[in-house]
Amino acid sequence: MVLSVAASLDGYIDDATPERLLLSNDEDFDRVDSVRAGVDAILVGASTIRADNPRLLVRSEERQAKRVAEGQLESPIKVTITATGDLEPEAKFFATGAIDKIVYTTATTAPALAGRMGSAATVVGLGDNVDPADVLSDLAARGVERLMIEGGGSIHTMFLSAGLVDELHVVFAPFLVGDAGAPRFVNPAAFPQDSEHRMVLAEARAIGDCVLLRYLPQR
Repeated sequence: MVLSVAASLDGYIDDATPERLLLSNDEDFDRVDSVRAGVDAILVGASTIRADNPRLLVRSEERQAKRVAEGQLESPIKVTITATGDLEPEAKFFATGAIDKIVYTTATTAPALAGRMGSAATVVGLGDNVDPADVLSDLAARGVERLMIEGGGSIHTMFLSAGLVDELHVVFAPFLVGDAGAPRFVNPAAFPQDSEHRMVLAEARAIGDCVLLRYLPQR
């Protein structure tokens, strides 16, 4: 499990305006694309789909071709989590042909959401709450061995606080947001990655005017 995030120096992953805040740069977008090309599935929260309307595809034609030559589809499976079922099948996330889309939700929300999604996605109900460990277990049963998580803050918090992240990629942008109403990298929670369980710094690299820190949480 790889968790990837870009944040401002004061820990924000967006501002409070309707437009998406671009925190990274072209060189880092290409790095993220290369990581995407190497995983089996990409996961984002429903709030990210509503706010950013992402396609979540491998962009490089060369990387797409390499995946196809290895017997995979040109982009990984796309996964999202929603407690409320507030998703629309017209979102770009769902409009990508043969690539599987999986929506995890509660057992009570699943029937109505499945009816609305139709053939746009597979809807999976996971009990009264969506437990991240249950998500990983179901994905593993579907053949997913390497998962990339791309946000937002609630999803980061869910998987980090559960101690399920194997590798953390944090890219810091060289500016501050300073808006208390803007979303943060994580929300308040009890994290196993605390001051007594420090993560291992595996890499620190300048990427243009940004910096990548790659951490390995200790188990």
